[in-house]
Amino acid sequence: MSQEHCDHAPISKKEIQDKIDQYGCYIIGIESEDHLPGFAYTIGLTQQFNHPEIICFGLSTGLLKDILNDACELIKNGQSFQPGIDYDDFLEDFPLQFLSVDQSFLPDYFGIANAFYHASEYTALQLVWPDKQSLFPWETGFHAAWKFKQPLLDRNTDFKFYEERNVAVFTTSHVLAGKPILYVYHNEDGAWQFHSEQAPDLKDSKLVCLEEITRIDTGVNELFDLPLGKSAWRESANDPWEWE
Repeated sequence: MSQEHCDHAPISKKEIQDKIDQYGCYIIGIESEDHLPGFAYTIGLTQQFNHPEIICFGLSTGLLKDILNDACELIKNGQSFQPGIDYDDFLEDFPLQFLSVDQSFLPDYFGIANAFYHASEYTALQLVWPDKQSLFPWETGFHAAWKFKQPLLDRNTDFKFYEERNVAVFTTSHVLAGKPILYVYHNEDGAWQFHSEQAPDLKDSKLVCLEEITRIDTGVNELFDLPLGKSAWRESANDPWEWE
């Protein structure tokens, strides 16, 4: 499902390689959409400097690209970024930190990098910015309204949605009884529906928390970036999701 969110103008591997050779990395920028924050990530740091690629979320695409360009320049000059350390090189008056990206998130956010590196393994770091009190998203008191501007890619691999775990969603008694989830709807108002039938009977409706749905079927995590007003379906629990 991530390919929809990571849509990008067609670009060849040669074009990417030319930019990497010239500047040290190529930067992909993804604009925000509906409930999803914009983000940007590098391609080429692994190839050129044996340094993890870098991703950053939740700011304007232009600023994200500037920050990643600055990071690339520092890496060119011998800097090696590490998780859990404050870095004052990027934003005036505010430190930034890095997190190690769990490998399971690479298919979700690094689509073009995955294609570029093909079968080669690579790692990534997430560059995280704080709120105006210099608190990071994992710290008590962080600005609550900014919680979903930066998904933390070193954790929560069991729950990838940009929602609270206890947000109420619609399903049916059939799903709760064990029938596979085959139809998912993300309504225009943000509500989620998870069903085993294309047109379930209202009398079978149940309201549960989203986390319970991800426990019933971990495969629904692939739909975390399903746009508002869209639906997804599959023939069976073993088939890939399709969507419109």
